[in-house]
Amino acid sequence: MATLPVYSWHLAPDGLATRRQLRAAGLRPGGQDVAAALERPRRRRGPLVAFLYRIDLAKPVRPMTERRAAALARANAARRWCPSCRQDAGYVIAASLGMCTPCADSPRPAA
Repeated sequence: MATLPVYSWHLAPDGLATRRQLRAAGLRPGGQDVAAALERPRRRRGPLVAFLYRIDLAKPVRPMTERRAAALARANAARRWCPSCRQDAGYVIAASLGMCTPCADSPRPAA
């Protein structure tokens, strides 16, 4: 197994892009293997690593269909639903709380 070439921040060659850069160009990796890694140094921790993909092998992003849009809307609506008070919170409920902020802040009755 060959090791990946590692490039420093801003020094990657042309023709390689991160997932976010591919997405901004309307592309996706499309099942290709990682071509290289990009490292950004940090002061107190290890470097940030981003994987790079070849742009020439990238495929176009799949179009959003009506059924996919409906499924995404249902999934996002479920993330707004509070299981405690059974109401739409109006925002995505934090997974750490598991309920809307008013329910999390209210004192709980002793069992």
